[in-house]
Amino acid sequence: MFKLYNTLTRKKENFKPFKNKRVNLFVCGPTTYDFSHIGHARTYIVFDAFVKYLKQKGFKVFYLQNITDIDDKIIVRAKEKKTTPKKLALFFEKEYLKDMKRLKVDSVTKYAQATNHIKEIISQVRRLIDKGYGYKIKDGIYYDIKKFKDYGKLSGRTIVQAEDAVSRIDETKNKRNKGDFCMWKFSKLGEPKWKSIFGDGKPGWHIEDTAITEKFFGSQYDIHGGARDLIFPHHEAEIAQMEAISGKSPMAKYWMHTGFLTVNNRKMAKSSGNFVTIQDFLKKYPAQYLRFLVLRNLWRSPIDYSKKTISETKAGLEKIEEFLKKIKGIENKKNSKQIQNIFKKTKNDFYKYLNDDFNTPKAVAVIFDFIKKTNKLIDKNSINKKQARPSFAQQNLGGQAQEIYRFFETINQIFEIIDFQKFKKSKIPAKIKKLVEEREKFRQEKNWQKADEIRKKIEKLGCQVEDTKQGPLIKNIDKQNVIV
Repeated sequence: MFKLYNTLTRKKENFKPFKNKRVNLFVCGPTTYDFSHIGHARTYIVFDAFVKYLKQKGFKVFYLQNITDIDDKIIVRAKEKKTTPKKLALFFEKEYLKDMKRLKVDSVTKYAQATNHIKEIISQVRRLIDKGYGYKIKDGIYYDIKKFKDYGKLSGRTIVQAEDAVSRIDETKNKRNKGDFCMWKFSKLGEPKWKSIFGDGKPGWHIEDTAITEKFFGSQYDIHGGARDLIFPHHEAEIAQMEAISGKSPMAKYWMHTGFLTVNNRKMAKSSGNFVTIQDFLKKYPAQYLRFLVLRNLWRSPIDYSKKTISETKAGLEKIEEFLKKIKGIENKKNSKQIQNIFKKTKNDFYKYLNDDFNTPKAVAVIFDFIKKTNKLIDKNSINKKQARPSFAQQNLGGQAQEIYRFFETINQIFEIIDFQKFKKSKIPAKIKKLVEEREKFRQEKNWQKADEIRKKIEKLGCQVEDTKQGPLIKNIDKQNVIV
């Protein structure tokens, strides 16, 4: 049974979608007025891996994400850049999609732009007015939160607490209540606008999400996801709108909220000089580093990004890669019962933790424990050290080598943290093989000068030798392809 922590109920629950093995998932997408940062990436990497895991478990997932391409922030930034809101939003949407492609976030079924769903937005606003939840004042149509008795159930706030919090964000005068939020804002001169029965204007932020999800999923669906800072007021407002329209509860059966990402233990902000865009990160590091940094932590726990955490991430990935280099070169021989037992337990524990609230850090810990134990067995089974050091292909790990390698490929279908192109074998010229054997002979004789001379000859031929406990590893000089 798969368990998932639900923000709505504040506990882990058995996961049971509305329709058996079909899962409808909605995650709040970007507001396209600037480049996305690594805090955004944290959320999208989590849900990408989560969806890939659900699919591996046999679920059919429709993953929907909105694109907020009309917003006051977009309008303000467009004026600063002396362009139109539409052009600005389209530019940053394209940059966002490029970022997602580079991060291998490719599980989204549909990206839905707000401006392509104005008809649905206007329909929801009209129905909320008809039901008595919406009302008109000078600058737009607002939602009366006191009409919705369950307002605050997701965040755990009372109406009074909600009003105090929102009043610091929206100080619009003439509202019935401080906490009321705008669903349709009448456009000012020169701003984008769409015609509607209640006046020309543009959608509020909260209403676009419920209009989009209602179109694709209906009034109820399985999972709503997003970052923790969206719980209030954004997600609270979504619930109030959709459940008021449909009369059905809950709008979403499970709510998943990712934890905050800080930089050097401080909130990320341009004014603090610690603002890291996805593009800035990818100029320095491979995409796998960011994915692994995210997945080494529980999806709903905080993460701190620093030189130390990146260094730890790099070391962890290198440990996995070195292990796979060994495994890739091991020939199938007789089975090892000891390895088989360890491997069986590893697979069971790995999936056990993913089934328990998608606990990726515990699943990752299982993998490292397996690597540690298997490495010890490889070292223990090395042939007599007085003889020439063997290649890994001569080691007897047993018939599980290929099975273990395939298991890591399966893991990577979820995590996307390993570049398997690195492990593709290429032929080693006979000349280089002979030089490696000669060098190994001199090393056994402790003739370090001769061994070093041969090493330089090998490097001139485009390869390099890495000495390990189990024998020499031969690599292309660019380190991309590894030959064992």
